[in-house]
Amino acid sequence: MSTSLSVFTSDLRLSDNPVLRGALRSAERVVPLFVVDRGLAGTGFAVPNRVAFLADALADLDAGLRERGGRLVVRRGDAVAEILRAARQADADEVHIAGRVSGYATRRERRLREALGADGRRLRVHGAVVTAVEPGEVTPAGKDHFAVFTPYFRAWRRAGVRKPLSAPRTVSVPSGPRSEPVAAVASLASGSPSPGLPEGGETAGRRRMRSWWRSGLRSYADRQDDLAGDATSRLSPYLHFGCLSPVELVHRAREAGGAGADAFVRQLAWRDFHHQVLAARPDASYADYRPRGDRWREDAAEVAAWKAGRTGYPLVDAGMRQLRHEGWMHNRARLLVASFLTKTLYQDWRIGARYFLELLVDGDVANNQLNWQWAAGTGTDTRPNRVLNPLAQARRFDPDGAYVRRWVPELAGVTGSGVHTPWRLPEAERDRLDYPDPIVDLQEGLARFRHARG
Repeated sequence: MSTSLSVFTSDLRLSDNPVLRGALRSAERVVPLFVVDRGLAGTGFAVPNRVAFLADALADLDAGLRERGGRLVVRRGDAVAEILRAARQADADEVHIAGRVSGYATRRERRLREALGADGRRLRVHGAVVTAVEPGEVTPAGKDHFAVFTPYFRAWRRAGVRKPLSAPRTVSVPSGPRSEPVAAVASLASGSPSPGLPEGGETAGRRRMRSWWRSGLRSYADRQDDLAGDATSRLSPYLHFGCLSPVELVHRAREAGGAGADAFVRQLAWRDFHHQVLAARPDASYADYRPRGDRWREDAAEVAAWKAGRTGYPLVDAGMRQLRHEGWMHNRARLLVASFLTKTLYQDWRIGARYFLELLVDGDVANNQLNWQWAAGTGTDTRPNRVLNPLAQARRFDPDGAYVRRWVPELAGVTGSGVHTPWRLPEAERDRLDYPDPIVDLQEGLARFRHARG
């Protein structure tokens, strides 16, 4: 009987999975394989939040395969060596895998193609698995990628999205290939995950999708920036791990229609936009996409206060504390805390990007690094010197202070919009609060940034 390998990476699902479907079409039996790649240790992936979510996702994937007569094979070691070894053990002619855009993933793919080719086996790389539109599928005339989102989005809409694939009914797996326990993946990271971390896996992701589709999609355009309303989809972790398909989400949203669905599709396109930028410019994960001649300040005390949510600006601090508790942060808060670090404090965006990747369960190199560059003005923002004022943002997106009171309990007793400016409270009331004064004057920070940028 012919056998192929379906290598799972960031596509930990059965529904709309072209990799698994391709492997099933090419052979009578399939080895569903996940390799705990020891090379990832140096990339910063193996942090408690993402490892805990990954363990959930793999357990759920294994359960889904077993319901269909199969099982998940888990290996540890160098990804290329383990995939080649599994292919030899199963006598597989083809190995199927999703295309990826990070420098690490592209190097792994090149090594894998060479190793399999030397062994007389074929590598099949599938597009539009991690993204809705494959990076490089739409490009401007004479260039390798779009550097501005709006023209990219117009081309992205014209390109169309492939049809979603159903989950397979049966998966026949040969009995030979051994597997390590799926639960062993949880031991990859030392330390405990955030207490409010969501449950991982396709089952949990689809449950969240159905719930939000009923309650949140219709009003998304109006409420996506409502910090206290918590009206965003919270599907980003499931997209990052591939527990949900971006292709399926685009189709479902377009079928639903309306302003909320259109706004949600636009966010999915932003995700694809960042992937196509990184595919064309891999060094954007660590180097300025558009250098501005910055000479970033170095102030360890300010960075520590920012990380701890003790800057004295309640909306900034609320976002940072939500990050620590949930391993996730509202998108509007992400933009604000990033602007505050890079422009108000004028600290290097790489410091913030690294810290986010230590905690974010949806920490994705393309989206995290390029969003940070956007906020810092070194990326694709067409207004690179814009600065988000935390007080103006508070008036617009948390007018009664409910978001701040949720995440900064020291200020829970402060009534009204005054919660955003506790330094203006009467002295006796301020003294009772265990909350710091602002670490920087906003106008001084703005002037310093403008001077630094010329």
